[in-house]
Amino acid sequence: MTRASEDRSFFLKSSGDIERVKKTGRRLQTSLFNLVSCRPEKPHARVGVIVGKRLGGAVIRNRAKRIFRELARQSRRQLTPGCDMLIFPKHGVLTTEHRVLRDMWLTALRQQSLIRSGDES
Repeated sequence: MTRASEDRSFFLKSSGDIERVKKTGRRLQTSLFNLVSCRPEKPHARVGVIVGKRLGGAVIRNRAKRIFRELARQSRRQLTPGCDMLIFPKHGVLTTEHRVLRDMWLTALRQQSLIRSGDES
């Protein structure tokens, strides 16, 4: 299977799914992003990245989306099956070192029990 076809089912695109996660999900706030997650009993984990115009222009918003999509891809194998999550990047994300952001990402996933115990990417 190619990366594009794997990504099609991995990333949340449907506005109905996104609204459901927003309304029913558990929230976690960090200094670099907010994470909202819920368990819809799907066979695999799905991730959505939501970036508002308040973050900046299109170039900045797209860069923030790319950063979090890549973090999600890197941790795809460790994610708990059957969880949907939304990530809302904040301003500092573009100026933070990747290593620091990745550590914060994994910590947030652990706190929300979205990563299998014992798995480190």
